Amino acid sequence: MEPSAPLHRLGAEGTRAAFSPPRHAGALRPAGATSLAAGPGRAGALPPVCRSGIGRAAPAWRMALLLLQLTVLGAALAAAALVLISIIAFITATKMPALHRHEEEKFFLNAKGQKETLPSIWDSPTKQLSVVVPSYNEEKRLPVMMDEALSYLEKRQKRDPAFNYEVIVVDDGSKDQTSKVAFKYCQKYGSDKVRVITLVKNRGKGGAIRMGISSSRGEKILMADADGATKFPDVEKLEKGLNDLQPWPNQMAIACGSRAHLEKESIAQRSYFRTLLMYGFHFLVWFLCVKGIRDTQCGFKLFTREAALRTFSSLHVERWAFDVELLYIAQFFKIPVAEIAVNWTEIEGSKLVPFWSWLQMGKDLLFIRLRYLTGAWRFEQTWKMN
Repeated sequence: MEPSAPLHRLGAEGTRAAFSPPRHAGALRPAGATSLAAGPGRAGALPPVCRSGIGRAAPAWRMALLLLQLTVLGAALAAAALVLISIIAFITATKMPALHRHEEEKFFLNAKGQKETLPSIWDSPTKQLSVVVPSYNEEKRLPVMMDEALSYLEKRQKRDPAFNYEVIVVDDGSKDQTSKVAFKYCQKYGSDKVRVITLVKNRGKGGAIRMGISSSRGEKILMADADGATKFPDVEKLEKGLNDLQPWPNQMAIACGSRAHLEKESIAQRSYFRTLLMYGFHFLVWFLCVKGIRDTQCGFKLFTREAALRTFSSLHVERWAFDVELLYIAQFFKIPVAEIAVNWTEIEGSKLVPFWSWLQMGKDLLFIRLRYLTGAWRFEQTWKMN
């Protein structure tokens, strides 16, 4: 049994050797292998797994730095663009146009076809209600609106003999027979109730309303579109909304007809593109100019005489975005404004081209804000007449 002892000792020694660290670094290490303590060529290097983690972290850090640099660059470019646009808005701004009338625009024709001088908004009011109807190429749609409006006004006058009114149709340089169609109502009801102002050239909807208001005689002045989209008897809703704002500061108050309650229904009937344009326009109105009014573009608005005089005195925009500037001016002067839901129907024949008209209005909104901020435009206290 003695010969087996060495084998036993050898086995034990072999076992200890297998589980004991080598005496010399790398003695039992395959060629090219590295230890946790030392790497190839240098002491203290991390193993490949750790080095790959650092390698993945480095690109992420560089990406975050790149995104930060791009953000700063984008902000700088946006600021530079805003400064450039502000300069352009300031340079291209025109001073508030004086209310210039051509010689032919100083008169209206009475029912007999004779010229009479137009009155002025500075005169004392002699009517309870003036209705200003801007019209451009409206020979087809105007009769429907005039029939409804005059029918209502006549019935109201019969119920209340103290009530009196006038309707002023402003032909904004039409190329059709708008003035002739309107003049038939003057002949039917008399020039004290219906008057037609024919402008020599097209000024835009805001410019046409401005001309009509400057010749109005009413204590209250209603602007109403020629298409008759808003039911005319809803003027009583606006009158109630106006009265609810009392006491009026300096006798100034405005009631705006609103289609905001019809928004869900209109969205269902519109394309996604037009809906997107609508929401974009509403956001720009809120962000740049007017807070608290959901529908600035409804063409059914009622003013006290003093509010009309104050707001239209500062009006610069004479085309589609004039409503926004008008309400922007009203909020600057702290004129109370009520938004009243009205009955409204889409009428065919709109002059608005969805994309380009909204693009133009978006540009106008930005320029309205920038021109007042830079002092290119100022708020006027009195109406200048030329």
